[in-house]
Amino acid sequence: MSEYDGQLRPNGRVAIIVSRYNEVVTGKLLAGARECCRGAGLPDEQVDVIWVPGAFELGVAAMAAARSGRYVALVALGAVIRGETPHFDFVAGETSRQLGTVTLETAVPVGFGLLTTEDLDQALARAGGSAGNKGTEACEAALRAADVVKQLREAR
Repeated sequence: MSEYDGQLRPNGRVAIIVSRYNEVVTGKLLAGARECCRGAGLPDEQVDVIWVPGAFELGVAAMAAARSGRYVALVALGAVIRGETPHFDFVAGETSRQLGTVTLETAVPVGFGLLTTEDLDQALARAGGSAGNKGTEACEAALRAADVVKQLREAR
């Protein structure tokens, strides 16, 4: 097995799982992830977009997608904006744990595109504004990890 050369070589389907909650933000994250897929040479027909109600549901949808055997990579996109209650901490922490579990239990990479911000302005900045697009970054990470997993499987 050679050293990773930095080139994306997607070989299979990708699922982008997106929270409808805070859709003004997650829609922009989705646009960034789709742009990343196209830039990596994945035609739109190889990319499935799966909408879930909120960030908390990203984990169960990701697990179902990973276990389906259809996907070489998943991208989870959501936005949890801090409010006046501890709800933010529970949703952000549990969703992070669930997505990590999906990756470890299935060996299907999950690009982590869950924004956790203090306010809407910060979220928009990270969804294509002044801080770039974290949807693009999450997708690139998932595709790169899928390539590494593929190389490791082929090296056996």
